[in-house]
Amino acid sequence: MAHRLLLRRLWTLSVKDTRCLPKSTATVTSSSFSTSLQSTTRISFLSPSRSLPRALPHTSRREVSFNVQDNEDFTERVINSELPVLVDFHAQWCGPCKILGPRLEKAVAKQKGRVAMAKVDIDDHTDLAIEYGVSAVPTVIAMRGGDVVDHFVGIKDDDELDSFVSKVIGQ
Repeated sequence: MAHRLLLRRLWTLSVKDTRCLPKSTATVTSSSFSTSLQSTTRISFLSPSRSLPRALPHTSRREVSFNVQDNEDFTERVINSELPVLVDFHAQWCGPCKILGPRLEKAVAKQKGRVAMAKVDIDDHTDLAIEYGVSAVPTVIAMRGGDVVDHFVGIKDDDELDSFVSKVIGQ
């Protein structure tokens, strides 16, 4: 896989994207690259003048959601949270959960830190699922101040999720 990515990168390099190195460095002389590169072009793949694509942030960003590790973690990060929290009860084997999860994260991300999202795998945390009356997945429970304020079961489209999240945070 890495070899394919490297070959694809080599193939798409243009001469203006390259930076010449001193003569002591390796030279590209392969005939397969002669169509896109001169037969003896020196290339630096790690040159300081090349920067990372803008899609890769240099600073760490805050995650939109977090996975609940145990009951203590749930109490600390969900029940005692200052922010409203959407709790996504899901399972690895659940197809609709795999669809809802990214949609829900997108709706939460639009709120820019005004709401948190916790993910609870019902197979790993059966006790939490039973405690909150989860009988089907996906189930999303909205909590504020440790109390359940709203919930839904099943998939919702993007507009319905946006309005659900807005209602939870009080907009």
